[in-house]
Amino acid sequence: MSKFVQTDYGNAKQILKFSDHYVNLGITVDDIGVTPNADGKKIVPAGTIMGGGVLTDPTKKAVKATTSGTPAVSNAEGVLFYDVDVTYGPASGALLIHGFVEIGKLPTPPTVEEIAALRQITFIA
Repeated sequence: MSKFVQTDYGNAKQILKFSDHYVNLGITVDDIGVTPNADGKKIVPAGTIMGGGVLTDPTKKAVKATTSGTPAVSNAEGVLFYDVDVTYGPASGALLIHGFVEIGKLPTPPTVEEIAALRQITFIA
């Protein structure tokens, strides 16, 4: 039995400040812990700071970054480049690991610990 899903696309959200200099890696975004929106869709928004060990092990699934320990350290590895729909399970995405990101376009501003962990990303107001 096949499942048919219709998806309507609009313009993609742009998180970059300068779009001519950036590096992305292909990742799999995990659906665990993602809350459905009013339409029942589980969307991880572009600009979410991601971690989960995907840089050292590409078979791992990317999750929202967390901060822990004393002193506080973030497990951030990059910024999600575009919205990813994980309604029906883990889905492919792109992780920005180098570039210039406009803070005002992120769903949540990065913490001091996340900025420190993302050494090759410059956040610009």
